[in-house]
Amino acid sequence: MNTTVPITPASPSWHLPVIEFGRSADGLLVARVGDTAFAMVPTRQGRHFLATGWRLTRPLDTWKRGDFYGHSGDVADEAAFRALVAESAEHQRERVALGRREIASRANTPWGPSQGATIYGEGVLCHSTAGHGGIQLAPEQNARVHPLLRSSSGFYEEDAEWAAVAQALPELFTAYERRLADETLRNHWPEAWEAIHGRALQAGESRERDRQTFERQHARDWIVIAAVSSDRFPGFVETVATPGGKRGPGIERYGFLIPSAEYEPGLFGFVVDPARHQGLTDGDG
Repeated sequence: MNTTVPITPASPSWHLPVIEFGRSADGLLVARVGDTAFAMVPTRQGRHFLATGWRLTRPLDTWKRGDFYGHSGDVADEAAFRALVAESAEHQRERVALGRREIASRANTPWGPSQGATIYGEGVLCHSTAGHGGIQLAPEQNARVHPLLRSSSGFYEEDAEWAAVAQALPELFTAYERRLADETLRNHWPEAWEAIHGRALQAGESRERDRQTFERQHARDWIVIAAVSSDRFPGFVETVATPGGKRGPGIERYGFLIPSAEYEPGLFGFVVDPARHQGLTDGDG
């Protein structure tokens, strides 16, 4: 059964997106907000992730998994899915309220000639090019960017550097964009984030900071850099490990057998325990 849910906006709005929830033809929990479609897709591990689609005009109950693409992050449960969809709707409402305006542009950018730009505000342009894109700031706007994040050219690419602009000029971005910008800064430039907010990031708040901690704690441990399910030793994974997970010529390497049920590399690599995990030599098998 499909349902249509009006949104109660955080502030008055003359442009109110409508959220539709339902089930796809193959049983997925799905939703539509304007031109954007969402699906809560299960994984083999029993988890779920958010997939998106574009301009699916058919009824929700005719949609199928193949209509969706991408991986937009993990989704814990139906409540989390509904919250993400509601956030997207509010993002669309806020974006309209910001009054961004598209213009023709042929300006030269670090990513090639601009094929068009969006005016975010006075002295703030977001360029699209054939291969990439990003934000261009006028000098007076660029001066507002924190020194640890500021680009001397005034250009900020769209994958990560844009977050520095959102942090400096929050009034030009939606709440959703500001949340993504904060997450991006924590994961890419933790030192700058800490300087801006005046506190140290805790474990789990920054992927980059967690990586630094992992590498510091396991600098002398054997870390797996390559692995394959073993045909010679059923139920095991054959691995190659190096000290600290380092790569390159001259780095010592050693093979280990890891039980398949135990092998879970995690974000930064699997730490071998030589006291428990059997070493491999070229003559094994």
